[in-house]
Amino acid sequence: MDNFQFWSPTEFVFGKGTENEAGKYVKKHGGTKVLLHYGGGSAIKSGLIDRVRKSLSDNGIEYVELGGVKPNPRDTLVYEGIDLCREEKVDFILSVGGGSVIDSSKAIAMGVPYDGDFWDFYTGKSPEAALPVATILTIAAAGSEGSGDSVITKEEGGLKRGAGSDLIRPRFSIMNPELTCTLPPYQTACGATDIMAHVFERYFTNTEEVEITDRLCEAVLMTMIKETPRVIADPSNYQARANIMWAGTVAHTNIVGVGRQQDWNSHGIEHELSALYDCAHGAGLAVIMPAWMEFVYKHNVMRFAQAAVRVWGCKMDFENPEATALEGISRFRSFLHSIGMPINFEELGAKKEDIPALVEKFGIGDGRTGGFVALSAADITEIYNIAANASL
Repeated sequence: MDNFQFWSPTEFVFGKGTENEAGKYVKKHGGTKVLLHYGGGSAIKSGLIDRVRKSLSDNGIEYVELGGVKPNPRDTLVYEGIDLCREEKVDFILSVGGGSVIDSSKAIAMGVPYDGDFWDFYTGKSPEAALPVATILTIAAAGSEGSGDSVITKEEGGLKRGAGSDLIRPRFSIMNPELTCTLPPYQTACGATDIMAHVFERYFTNTEEVEITDRLCEAVLMTMIKETPRVIADPSNYQARANIMWAGTVAHTNIVGVGRQQDWNSHGIEHELSALYDCAHGAGLAVIMPAWMEFVYKHNVMRFAQAAVRVWGCKMDFENPEATALEGISRFRSFLHSIGMPINFEELGAKKEDIPALVEKFGIGDGRTGGFVALSAADITEIYNIAANASL
């Protein structure tokens, strides 16, 4: 296990009706004037925004609103939010929604006190200050409610890039699983895929002797394998929703990834798909991650065989561990298909002829990535090709 520092300051408020306490927690964490940031009409139609407004007002918290966040959140709305916060002297951002809304909120939070272009933080610069952010989670997926990460799409050029800083870890996150019960099955499955991908990005590592985090990763993955079909079959199953919601948080606070090298190539490769086609991030990951596994598994066959046995219940073939590793990858792809996820380019709505453009936008040039296996542009091209042609 490698040396590490772990800091997770977010206060998690979990359970039924907890959104009605939003104002109390804003006050507790020092907010006096809030940007209430959210997405489309569902948060309004469901009455959630009205409940949050009431809670803020009951606690003497002023607020201004900015809705309209889209999946794969855009830089244009971030600029609008930064201007609004400055004009209204906002000192706290309350994000109501899923990962896209939270990511947009974090970008605004970094941009408000910064003299330059907030996009600098998505091209390598680290923020020195940020407004405090808090969340009311409505989708179990991205883990943004407990992480210091944000991903934004720049509309000019269609670039999708990430930023990370402990300054944008939420001060508190309100998590009521009831708020996820109305999600369509496809959106639920996309979220579940993202959660699993967050774990696999950490699981496949070159660091040795990481048994505790291996076991934590395996526990989250097995929870998702059990609970996701339950909520697909019965969207109102509160207990299954609750387990998935907390699994999403555990997956991405990094408690399952400390002390070990991580990968994140699958996320980077997928970002180009969702930037170009505006597809759901989880759906893109369902296509890319098994393809990445098929390309890299020979780098450490026994780690993939371990996942196959411990997570997918495969029987270990000690004479041919490669067969076990491949069976595990196959079971992963079959699981994703069983919950309604695409498994190839055609099902995702992507085009094989766009692969050269996707690789070029990835921006690696003649270099290599880091991660479990360092990838060249030719490697990434092959992963896209595997994804394009995948079948059960």
